[in-house]
Amino acid sequence: MQATLQLYLSVAVGGAIGACLRFFITQWAFQWFGKGFPFGTLIVNVAGSFLLGILYSLIEHEHMYIVPWRTMLGIGFLGALTTFSTFSVDSLLLLQQGLWLKAMLNVMLNVCCCLAAVWLAIQLVKG
Repeated sequence: MQATLQLYLSVAVGGAIGACLRFFITQWAFQWFGKGFPFGTLIVNVAGSFLLGILYSLIEHEHMYIVPWRTMLGIGFLGALTTFSTFSVDSLLLLQQGLWLKAMLNVMLNVCCCLAAVWLAIQLVKG
């Protein structure tokens, strides 16, 4: 019971930090790039994919323990930081506004950049 409670608390702490950072990055992106394209969502998705790639690779190569790091960082922090549901809504709203090019660009950039970020992170950890 004690170990289970600690895991839930580590997810909660990581999630709180990740959600706050996501909000900060999104607000920063609005200030720098405006609201014409969901750059904040793109930034957190690419950064989160890169960081999850590093975490996965470090755990896979036994440079880091799976517990508590996967739980706190992977599930809590990165789960709250990355925004697939927001990405989906952003894309749908662009489509509903008739902004097909921006919507497709948003989908392609998020998918391609996030896959590239995970690949790059794994390559960097492999050395």
